[in-house]
Amino acid sequence: MLIQLALMGLLVALIPLTLVWVSGDADKYRKLVWVTLFLTFDLIMFGAFTRLTDSGLGCPDWPGCYGHSNPLLAHEHISAAQEAMPTGPVTVAKAWIEMTHRYLAMAVGVLIIALMVIAWRRWIKSARSDLRFAPWFPTLLFFFVCLQGAFGAWTVTMKLQPIIVTIHLLLGLTLLAMLTWLGARQNVHEQIAAAARSLAVPATLALVLLVIQIALGGWVSTNYAALACTDFPFCHGVLIPQMDFENGFHLWRHLGKTADGEYLPFPALTAIHWVHRTFAFVVIAFIAWLAHKALRIPGLSKTGRWLLIVIALQLTTGLATIYLNWPLAIAVLHNGGAALLVLLLVMLNYKTRR
Repeated sequence: MLIQLALMGLLVALIPLTLVWVSGDADKYRKLVWVTLFLTFDLIMFGAFTRLTDSGLGCPDWPGCYGHSNPLLAHEHISAAQEAMPTGPVTVAKAWIEMTHRYLAMAVGVLIIALMVIAWRRWIKSARSDLRFAPWFPTLLFFFVCLQGAFGAWTVTMKLQPIIVTIHLLLGLTLLAMLTWLGARQNVHEQIAAAARSLAVPATLALVLLVIQIALGGWVSTNYAALACTDFPFCHGVLIPQMDFENGFHLWRHLGKTADGEYLPFPALTAIHWVHRTFAFVVIAFIAWLAHKALRIPGLSKTGRWLLIVIALQLTTGLATIYLNWPLAIAVLHNGGAALLVLLLVMLNYKTRR
C-alpha cells in the first residue's frame, strides 16, 4: 500500500514537473519554486474544503483508506460505514475528498524533494558560489514538510482534535510563507526606495497579528463555531454576549468536549467566535494602514495595492459567512484570502529588508 501511495504522489507531481521541464523558461529552478508555491496554495484551499465539508475522517485511518491506497479498493468498507451512519464522517464522497487531499500533499512533498536535490546539485556544481542555489533553505523545507505530514497523520489518528487540526493549518501556511520567501529570492525585483526600510518593523508586526488571527480562525473552524453568532455587529442581540472563555480556549481537549469530557457548552463556542470576529478589526485596520503606507513607496506600491484588495475581500467574505449562513464556497474563499494575505505580507517583509 505504501508503495502504491508513493507512486500516486509521484504521478500527481509528474504533471507540474513535466510542465516546468517543457516550458521555455530559461530558469527552470525558479519556475519550479513558484509552481510548488502555487500547488501549496491550492493544497491549503483544498484542505479548507476538506475540513469544511467534514471530510477529515472520510478515511478514518492513515496513510491509506481502510488499508488500501484508494477509495475504490476500500469501497466495501466505506459503503458499510455509510450505510450504518449516512450522515456520519465516512461516506464515499468524503473518502474521495480526503484521499485527494492526501495525494496533493504527497505531490507537494515530491516537488519539495526535487527542489532540494536540484539546489544541492547546482550548489556543488557552482563550487558553492551561486547563492540562489544555497541548499540550506530547500533542505529545511523538506524537513518542515515531513513535520506537516506528521500533523496530517495525527489529525486523523487523534480524531480531529482541535489543537492538532489548528496546528496543521498553521504549519501549512508557514510552508506557504517559506516557499514565498524562497520564490522572492529567485525573482529580479524593481528598485526599492530607501524609505521601504521604515516599514520593516510594521510589516513584521502585521504578519504576527495575521498569524494570531489565522490561529483564532482555525480555532473557530476546528470547533465548528462559525455560526455561534448569526447576527452582526451584535452577537445574540448584544455587543458582549454570555461567553465561556475557560472551556472555549482550553487547548488540549477532544472535539466538542470540555477538558472534563462533558459536551462543550454553547457559550464556549460563542467566546471562540466573538474573539476571532473582534480581533479581525484590529488586524484589518493595521494591515490597511500598512498597505496605505506601502502605496507611497516606489517598489512597494503594487504589493500595497494587493493588500488593500485582499483585506477588503476578507472583510466581505467574513461578513458573508454570517449573513448568508456560512455557504461553503464563501467559507473556502475566506480561507484562501487568509493564505493570500500571508503570501503578500511575506513578500512585503522580504522587500523591506532587501
